Amino acid sequence: MLHTLAVGRARYALARSIRNAQSSTARLLSTTNARSEKVEIFINNKPVMAEQGEAVIQACEQAGIDIPRFCYHDRLAVAGNCRMCLVEMERSPKPVASCAIPVTAGLKIHTDTPLVHKAREGVMEFLLANHPLDCPICDQGGECDLQDQSMRYGGDRGRFYEPAGKRAVENKNLGPLVKTEMTRCIQCTRCVRFANEVAGAPELGTTGRGNDMQIGTYVEKVLATEMSGNIIDLCPVGALTSKPYSFTARPWELKKTESIDVMDGIGSNIRVDSRGTEVMRILPRLNEDVNTEWISDKTRFAYDGLKRQRLTAPLIRQGDKFVPATWQEALHAVADRLRTTNPAAMQAVAGGLADAESLVALKDLFNRLGSENLTLDGPRGEEAPVLGVDIRANYVLNTTLAGVEHADAVLLVGTNPRHEGAILNTRLRSAYLYNGLEVALVGPRMDLTYDYNHLGDDMSAIDAVFNKGHPFAQKLAAAKRPMVILGSGVAELPNGEYLYRRVADLVNQHKEKFFQPDWNGFNVFHRTAGRVAAMDIGFVPNGQSTHQQSPSSKFMYLLSADDIEPRSIPKDAFVVYQGHHGDVGAHYADVILPGAAYTEKTSTFVNTEGRTQMTRAAVNPPMSAREDWKVIRALSEVAGIPLPYEDLPTLRGRMHEISPTLTRFDTAEPCFFAQLGIDQLAAKTAGAKAGGKSPIPRVVTDYYLTNPITRASSIMAKCSAVFTKAKTDAEALEVSKQAHA
Repeated sequence: MLHTLAVGRARYALARSIRNAQSSTARLLSTTNARSEKVEIFINNKPVMAEQGEAVIQACEQAGIDIPRFCYHDRLAVAGNCRMCLVEMERSPKPVASCAIPVTAGLKIHTDTPLVHKAREGVMEFLLANHPLDCPICDQGGECDLQDQSMRYGGDRGRFYEPAGKRAVENKNLGPLVKTEMTRCIQCTRCVRFANEVAGAPELGTTGRGNDMQIGTYVEKVLATEMSGNIIDLCPVGALTSKPYSFTARPWELKKTESIDVMDGIGSNIRVDSRGTEVMRILPRLNEDVNTEWISDKTRFAYDGLKRQRLTAPLIRQGDKFVPATWQEALHAVADRLRTTNPAAMQAVAGGLADAESLVALKDLFNRLGSENLTLDGPRGEEAPVLGVDIRANYVLNTTLAGVEHADAVLLVGTNPRHEGAILNTRLRSAYLYNGLEVALVGPRMDLTYDYNHLGDDMSAIDAVFNKGHPFAQKLAAAKRPMVILGSGVAELPNGEYLYRRVADLVNQHKEKFFQPDWNGFNVFHRTAGRVAAMDIGFVPNGQSTHQQSPSSKFMYLLSADDIEPRSIPKDAFVVYQGHHGDVGAHYADVILPGAAYTEKTSTFVNTEGRTQMTRAAVNPPMSAREDWKVIRALSEVAGIPLPYEDLPTLRGRMHEISPTLTRFDTAEPCFFAQLGIDQLAAKTAGAKAGGKSPIPRVVTDYYLTNPITRASSIMAKCSAVFTKAKTDAEALEVSKQAHA
């Protein structure tokens, strides 16, 4: 009986939270739509122009007036829980919450009256009545909003006395990433709103009311979302903190370096916090055009992989063992092979973590040796067709990440944005919630945190879009801003050219909608950080099948190529591996040259939308490891064909000669000749054979283990064991239910 009652209460609480979230969303939408004109309001008797319909707290911020808050957040629906943002409004008998009051013409607000000060002091007194006094051991110490605001707005003593003691709440197990100390929680519900609105994880919610209110999952389970770490940043107290970072450092001990993430193709802006030679944590950095202020869990928590399985000294294979060597010995061993190998038998393979500087240096080195045999790693990457790289619009996300939120219909082909780029998935979810986005998927069925029309999991499924009677075909025809997103794994499929051809036919069928003056709806979504730069530079297969050339390849240079197929490496080839981790590629090497990871070098990466960004060195490379382009430059000098650049500015001048977009930082260059690019794509794939019932496999089978850094991370290994297994079990259960149905 008690169990049934508890389940009933949980269901009621779930329904209530969903209803509240929907009403908050509707209110947010109506408020957003109402922002059409500027009106005059008065704040502290000073006239201020503000947008009609926006919250008073936003108008105060624009006027340079700081309003304290705990529950309010610009990117989340209004909750009005904490009451810390109270202000005095004319003709109102009591203070009002500035986050919940919309701006109207002639509104008169006061933020510094004795009534406001007394109200805020009273709210702070209520919040601290049950808050534990454990600031010395709290990981939020030094970054805690409650600490800061209690110092500014709180009183010097408390009047509450509870004989039974302060309220205590049992901690929740949200997984291996988020640590909970729920006794500290002030019920601002930021984490609940983020999980429901942004991350698409409705399992996080509230139960109980008043003093009995608790935040957690209704049924005990982990928080299975790729964006869970953001609730740590959102929490204004120490209730939610980083479990891997627990008790390791204080914020004032850390050196802060602004950089770029390379765990996927998004290029999220991050801040690397380091102490000495060790990266201690990674936090998001605001960039409205890329990741706003969120980052994925892989970006945030994979940093411990930077100090494990690292290559710290040059190694030369002797028999079945690797023997440490000096840089001179290693470079001479490689240079001797370079000088004695036929250029036609040389091959350079670049991986997904290779930066633009090293790609340019390696390409120039091979070109000076007389070799054009360049390729990329990955499943069938050495045989994958190169389709239209002469026109940039054919291989980037033309709509841009921010532009995705303005689409009203999207077709996903062979991609899982939730696992290949979680930030893009949050953008799609935002468009689904607030713009009525219609989504269709060609590929294996998956949970994308929003509803979609599943057209099928084989290549012939895309043909349904050309049937005018199909529901999604009708929605696509009626769309004002349609999109199609091709996954980077499509080119790696045996019959991937067919999907390219059908997508080109679809775009041409609706070209007046796909190509508009301010809109390009054709997109290719890359899942690795180094692919777009490689295509800009021309570091791509030369049109010949590398697999057919492999038996004659006598020299292979693997630049961070850890996803290379073993069958593409001839047994008698001399293999050089250059990278920062002893991962897959290093196992086949004869000489290993240690490189620097992305937190240890100032280098250039181009994200999937074609935006050029720069990482910055937060720590030094370990021991004898060096920046990749410097290793290649030193090798060219030992080989007797020195490259014409000795410093980074000169190298970037060479990059500008190859493609000016590589040196226009923090800008997503618009791509021209989009229609010509589609015509070229259609011409190149005109002879593609029909894909038929060929299945489209999952490109990313384990979100947490996708590159050498994550595979070396113990944190990511724990996540893989907890989350991936849970998803596999859930999918198996769903398939079983569908089979019985």
